Amino acid sequence: MTTSGLRGRWAQGLQPRYFTWVIKDRLGAGERPGGFARNHRKVRRQEELIWLNVNHFTHIVSLLDSPHNLHAYEEANIAYVHVPLGPHDELAPRLGAIYTTLEKLLEDPDEKLYMHYEEFGDRVLGVIAGYLLYAKLVERGPHAISVVEKLTSRSLGAVGREIVAVTLTEFCE
Repeated sequence: MTTSGLRGRWAQGLQPRYFTWVIKDRLGAGERPGGFARNHRKVRRQEELIWLNVNHFTHIVSLLDSPHNLHAYEEANIAYVHVPLGPHDELAPRLGAIYTTLEKLLEDPDEKLYMHYEEFGDRVLGVIAGYLLYAKLVERGPHAISVVEKLTSRSLGAVGREIVAVTLTEFCE
């Protein structure tokens, strides 16, 4: 995909829905490019991938359980890593894989990541809070929850809080 023939706002693409900086200019998060499930639109996905390209994102980190969208990232020439969040009963090993992947990518100061799950809800918000704890950017679970709620203007529900609890138990002792 190229933006060479596009002009005006179309050349800039469309910011992904619910885009939020987790770590300014390094790690952003939001909804899956193009939207989720029945709401997914190919044209919107293309516009959002243009925006990610124009804004110099170096990797997309997909937490989806399925490989949806990976072909579109290839076509848009955006590198990606697929680290599925997976089912509830595999949470600890999956979180470990996600956190180490983020940590490794962010070791390079030139990396700029966009992380997404299907929708911008409790699961991805919990991963964001968990990563803040894992990376020692915050020290306590309640602080991580508070930071994520302020960043996203959303309340973290039971599923997200469980991800924080698993992170604290498994990775922050």
